[in-house]
Amino acid sequence: MFFRRPKSQRQGPAPEKAPVERPRQGRLTRRLLDLDARLDHALFAARVYLRTRYDDYSAFMDRFYVAGIKRLAVEAVSEGFTLGCVGAVFMLALAVPAFHETSDEDWIKKQELAVTFLDRYGNKLGERGIRHNDTVPLEEFPDHLIKAVLATEDRRFYEHFGIDLAGTARALTTNIQAQGVVQGGSSITQQLAKNLFLSNERTIERKVKEAFLAIWLETRLTKREILKLYLDRAYLGGGAFGVDGAAVYYFGKSARDVNLAEAAMLAGLFKAPARFAPHINLAAARARASTVLDNLIEAGFMTEGQVFGARRNPARAIDRRNEEVPNYYLDWAYREVADIIDRRMAGKVSERVFVVRTGLDPAIQHGAEEAVESSLRQFGKDYGASQAAMVIMDPGGLVRAMVGGRDYGESQFNRAVDAQRQPGSSFKPYVYATALLAGMKPTDIILDAPYCNGNWCPKNYSGGYAGPVSMMTALTRSLNIPAVRTADKVGRKNIAETMRKLGVKSDIPISAPMPLGAVDLTVLEHTQSYAHFANGGMKADAHAAIEIRTPLGEVVWRHDRDEPKPERILPLRVVEDMNQMLHNVVENGTGRRARIDGFFVSGKTGTTNAYRDAWFMGYTGNYVAGIWIGNDDYSPTRRMTGGSLPAMTWQRAMAYAHQGVESLPVAGLGGQPPRTGIPLAAAGTDQQTVHRPTTLSGRSVQQLLRIEKIMREASPPSPLPPSAAAQPDRRAATSDASAQNVSGN
Repeated sequence: MFFRRPKSQRQGPAPEKAPVERPRQGRLTRRLLDLDARLDHALFAARVYLRTRYDDYSAFMDRFYVAGIKRLAVEAVSEGFTLGCVGAVFMLALAVPAFHETSDEDWIKKQELAVTFLDRYGNKLGERGIRHNDTVPLEEFPDHLIKAVLATEDRRFYEHFGIDLAGTARALTTNIQAQGVVQGGSSITQQLAKNLFLSNERTIERKVKEAFLAIWLETRLTKREILKLYLDRAYLGGGAFGVDGAAVYYFGKSARDVNLAEAAMLAGLFKAPARFAPHINLAAARARASTVLDNLIEAGFMTEGQVFGARRNPARAIDRRNEEVPNYYLDWAYREVADIIDRRMAGKVSERVFVVRTGLDPAIQHGAEEAVESSLRQFGKDYGASQAAMVIMDPGGLVRAMVGGRDYGESQFNRAVDAQRQPGSSFKPYVYATALLAGMKPTDIILDAPYCNGNWCPKNYSGGYAGPVSMMTALTRSLNIPAVRTADKVGRKNIAETMRKLGVKSDIPISAPMPLGAVDLTVLEHTQSYAHFANGGMKADAHAAIEIRTPLGEVVWRHDRDEPKPERILPLRVVEDMNQMLHNVVENGTGRRARIDGFFVSGKTGTTNAYRDAWFMGYTGNYVAGIWIGNDDYSPTRRMTGGSLPAMTWQRAMAYAHQGVESLPVAGLGGQPPRTGIPLAAAGTDQQTVHRPTTLSGRSVQQLLRIEKIMREASPPSPLPPSAAAQPDRRAATSDASAQNVSGN
């Protein structure tokens, strides 16, 4: 049998293969196995250890095992401890913001800003801010005054730790039963904390801060120190802070000398000084004083026999009802001065007491107040209007008069500065000014025909359409459709940008009805914007302060020196065209009742939907003024338009302001001012003409101001009182406004 060798044998022996080196791999495997074993052992040992410890802990805790009633008690304590810890953390989080209010180490001695205001002639107008009077020691306050305050405000003052828990509970119960806030539960310490560190806003956050700060004050001060600060710092109406200042203001005597009836009236002011101030409502003040006397008896501080004399002979306050103090103006001016001192001059002055000369003209202020009150008294009921606001300023922005409402004693809300209302058609000059900036002309033709923007289809006030009209005619007749078409052409965002340039700070929503005045503006900023037309297009910022001095006469700020110089906002061509168009509104359009004999008057009327707001905005070369008439609750009037009562009231106030004043030119309006034949200060009313006091000529006033400047520069700061230091201005107390365009700007 044939035998065949394997192929491998036929080819010879196969070469030997090199041995595979595996020792290294074996070492790595062994090390990983070793590590795994160690981890397993460690985990097992840890498990055994933890199990042992847990068993030991369980055995230990079993000793404390309780059951039944005891278990319920233990559970309650445990839950209480847990909730207490959570509550402590939460309260700490609330306390931190409160304690931030005490970061100023000099919080006791630090004074709030105290300002004495002078009119433009140097005569004293009034005061604002807190001028601390700590000169009367607590020991010198009458015992019946302190008892009256404690009996009314905090009977357990010497017993609580800053928060009167019993008083708070009582107040809560009373308020719940009455379904309203009829009784306060704040202690004197809490009220002092609010006066020193917080605002008057009614929020939970403020009440929480108040509580923490009250406890903090109790740890820092004695009860007597807290009571003394409270009596010195509380606001008691009439611009008076502290019982001593209030006693001087209401009774003409120091708090040391007030009798029981007067002390009761003062103690009653802490709750609501605006409501119970005797110079505003004497009957309410006496009723409140009677309640304080009842509190003295209930608290056990006095007997009925001791208070009998005070009941039979109530306090008689000094009659200050006829004092003509421009309170709305002073409130606004104080805010402006505070901004200048605390922001623009931060770190530059350490003084907190100042004398500020303002631009207020007492004669113009009186004329504006008289015009507003007279118009509303005669025609307010017929038109269904109850409130008004007015601002008069010079073309440079210096405010000469401000009416924030009919009665400051009844309402301190300043409708000229803080109330935002829709301006109606008085908004249209912003639309056409933007169009002129874009290259359009007053003679350009705009179609007045039916128009719709989506579902919004505006109509003219008359209900009809005029067809093709010029821009000037559209503004003169206050046509709505041309204004909307113009806004579509130039862009609503560009209109808003124009308003920003003119100083409007309110929000300007971009919407379809925006060209018809669907924007909320204040009387002050609306008037300020029109001032740019009156002064030729230069920047005009509404302001009250001319200069700020220390009580020794050192000038620390002057508007003409420390504020930026006016820059051009609108081209002169645009201003001239706008002045011609707005002058035509007064001469031939909706503003005829605002004409003033011998002066170029330009202006625009404004009326909103449902006749809720009526405006007239206008100016001459001398003054710019804006007026709003309506109701605080936004209720409609009886078809009152801007060309009716607002234009009549505007004319009455401005005609009075222009008596004896030389007419200043208006850009774009040449020739002689028109003669209307309308008696000054009597247009649209049946009132007799009211004449403004005789004034010095503009040249005379300029010379007096020049002399004042020379004397100020040549002499060191005067140590005399502010009224004496401003003597040169007082000599010009009835000067006209045209000369004062030089001073204060």
